[in-house]
Amino acid sequence: MPENEKLPFTAHLDELRKRLIACFIAVGVGFAASYGFKEYLFQILVRPLMQVMETGDTLIFTGLPEAFFTYLKVSLLSGLMLASPVIIYEFWMFVTPGLYDKERRILLPIIFLSSLFFVGGALFGYFIVFPWGFKFFLGFATETIRPLPSMKEYLGFSAKLLLAFGLVFELPLVLTFLARIGVVSVEFLKKHRKYALLLFFAGAAILTPPDVVTQVMMALPLMLLYEISILGARIFGRKKEAADAKIDDAVESEQ
Repeated sequence: MPENEKLPFTAHLDELRKRLIACFIAVGVGFAASYGFKEYLFQILVRPLMQVMETGDTLIFTGLPEAFFTYLKVSLLSGLMLASPVIIYEFWMFVTPGLYDKERRILLPIIFLSSLFFVGGALFGYFIVFPWGFKFFLGFATETIRPLPSMKEYLGFSAKLLLAFGLVFELPLVLTFLARIGVVSVEFLKKHRKYALLLFFAGAAILTPPDVVTQVMMALPLMLLYEISILGARIFGRKKEAADAKIDDAVESEQ
């Protein structure tokens, strides 16, 4: 299809439907593959908490179907993680028709790095944030107050953090990509650095539990990732002359 030819709105909806179906199928396959290892997967997920709990303490479930549904959700979370490369691929492929041929060439590296950064963010949350956060929460236990975390509560808490850290680690790639296609520039990112830092702490307060430790442990990596984004925009961003030439070509083609 020619670069300047626009797809009708219904064609975009049909394309979105196909991409979503592919994502759901990938998640379903990942869920089916994970369900057979649900107990083992939950043991891995709960390991950071068990390492900071007192000897003999365990998780509990307060409702009869709670353990069953928790294992289902663990399998779904694992399926989502396994399907993340497919989901990221479908997302970027949905964006592709709106790009020029030169811009599409960077999609394969972007897709690979997006998957890598998402998994890296989740691992950062699991190995770095979880031990510190759980140790902080359990520090409120006393001789008369004993922590009894349930399976349901722990899964909801940990899944939220894993997905949040996986998503925020995509920041450098998103900003570098926007700089590459000319939406943002290095000067724009530098100028709005202070507003970005404010948004990081506000977002960390929303995505993490209401304690200073986990909020700071999310905000600090975001600050570092933002600086990496500026570096990426400087290296891979579109030069001003190229952007001006593209605008001139677009004007000429319309005339």
